[in-house]
Amino acid sequence: MVKERARILVVGGGYVGMYTALRLQRRLKPELKRGEVEITVVTPDPYMTYQPFLPEAAAGSISPRHVVVPLRRVLSGCRLVVGEIAAIDHTKRTATLTTLASEEEGTGPRRLPYDELVLAPGSVSRTLPIPGLAEHGIGFKTVEEAIGLRNHVIEQMDIASSTRDPAIRDAALTFVFVGGGYAGVEALGELEDMARYTARYYHNVKPEDMKWVLVEASDRILPEVGPDMGRYTVAELRRRNIQVLLETRLESCADRVAVLSDGQRFPTRTVVWTAGVKPHPLLAATDLPLTDRGRLRCTAELAIEGTAHAWAAGDAAAVPDLSAAEPGTLCAPNAQHAVRQARVLGDNIVHSLRGEPLDTYAHSYAGSVASLGLHKGVAQVYGRRLKGWPAWFMHRTYHLSRVPTFNRKARVLAEWTLSGLFKREIVSLGSLEHPRAEFELAAGGKATDDPGDDPKGSN
Repeated sequence: MVKERARILVVGGGYVGMYTALRLQRRLKPELKRGEVEITVVTPDPYMTYQPFLPEAAAGSISPRHVVVPLRRVLSGCRLVVGEIAAIDHTKRTATLTTLASEEEGTGPRRLPYDELVLAPGSVSRTLPIPGLAEHGIGFKTVEEAIGLRNHVIEQMDIASSTRDPAIRDAALTFVFVGGGYAGVEALGELEDMARYTARYYHNVKPEDMKWVLVEASDRILPEVGPDMGRYTVAELRRRNIQVLLETRLESCADRVAVLSDGQRFPTRTVVWTAGVKPHPLLAATDLPLTDRGRLRCTAELAIEGTAHAWAAGDAAAVPDLSAAEPGTLCAPNAQHAVRQARVLGDNIVHSLRGEPLDTYAHSYAGSVASLGLHKGVAQVYGRRLKGWPAWFMHRTYHLSRVPTFNRKARVLAEWTLSGLFKREIVSLGSLEHPRAEFELAAGGKATDDPGDDPKGSN
C-alpha cells in the first residue's frame, strides 16, 4: 500500500525511461487502478528506439518501424506527453514543459508538478567545433538518421553512375566515418556491405571504385571487445579495402573536403559523425548535483546523491559499479547497464513509496558483440572471443532477445528469415525526407523542401 498519492514524472522515453515506466506500471497496477499513483512520461518522440538495430536498419535488413517500440501501446497505464522538459526545479518539485500544442497556441512553457522524479533524458552526440561539420556532417543516433544515411549512400551511387565529371564521381563514392566505437564500426560495416551488393546493379560502378574511410582518434577501435578482437576488426576491415586510420582526427570538412590531422584530404559528399556522446543539456538546467563530466551523481540504489525523491540511471547517471575491482569505478553508459538499472530503479521507487528497504544495483559486465556486415562480426562474451559467422549469429541472437516486446521480436525474426530467402532491397526513398516538394512545384510555388538545398547532399 502506497503511503499517499504520488505523482511520478519520468523524463525520457529511451531504454531507462521506458523500462522504468513499464516496471512501475506492472508493480503499481493496484495503486494505479485506485488512483493512488499517477505515472507521467515526457518524451520528445512517442517511441523508444532500439539503437543496436540502427546499422541493420540502415543496411535494409530490418524495416525502420520495427526498430522502434510505440510507447502508447507498451505504457498503456501511463500518461504519455510528447514534449520537451526545458528545466527542472527539484526544490519546488516542478518541471518546465513545452509541447507541440503549447507552441501552436503560443502559450509558452507550462509548469508540471511531481512528487517523484526519474531523470533519464539519455545523451546527445558529442560534436567538436570542426569547420563544415554542422553543414555537411551526418549523425547516426536516431532511426531517421539511419534511414536518411541509407538513402544518401544509394543516391551517391546514382550520382556517380550518371555524372561525367570525375571529381564529382570520386567525391560521391568516398564515404568517411568518424569514430571507431560501436556506432561507427557497425554502421560502416553494414553500409559498405550493402553498397558492395548494390553495386552489382550499376553498369559503371564497381565495389573497388568506392572509398570507405574510418577515422579514429585513439590507437584502437571497439575497445569494448578487447584489444585482440579490436586488432582483428582492423584487419578484417582493411581486408575489405576499408581504410582504417588510427590516431587520426578530422580537422575540417568544409567545402565537402575531409581534411585529416595526418595531412590526407578526401573530397567527399559523406561525412558520418559517430565520435561519442555527451550528457543531455537538460541536466545543466536542473538544481541537481552533477559530476565533472556533467552526469548526475547517483548512489548504488540509483537515487540522485543527497537528493530525496529524485532518481536516475543510464547515460545521464554516474552510477557506482559495485562489481568492479577498483573502487570508484562507474558503470559504463551502455544499453546493457541501462536496461538492468531500469528494473532496479523501478523496484526502488516502489520500495520507497511503500516504506521498504531499497535494493542496490550490481551487475558484472557480460561482454560485447558487434556486427561488421552480413555474416561477419566480433564478440567477447564471458571471456570467450568469437569472430566471423559465429560472432554475427551471437550478435543477432543476443539483440533479438533484448529488443522489447514479443511483437517486435516476431517481426524482426520474420524479416531476417525473409531476407535470407530473397535478395536485398536496394531502393532509395530519399523523397520521403521532402514529401511536399513535388506538389509545391506542381502548384506553381517554389519547393521549400527542395532536395538541392539539402546541406548534406542526401539527394
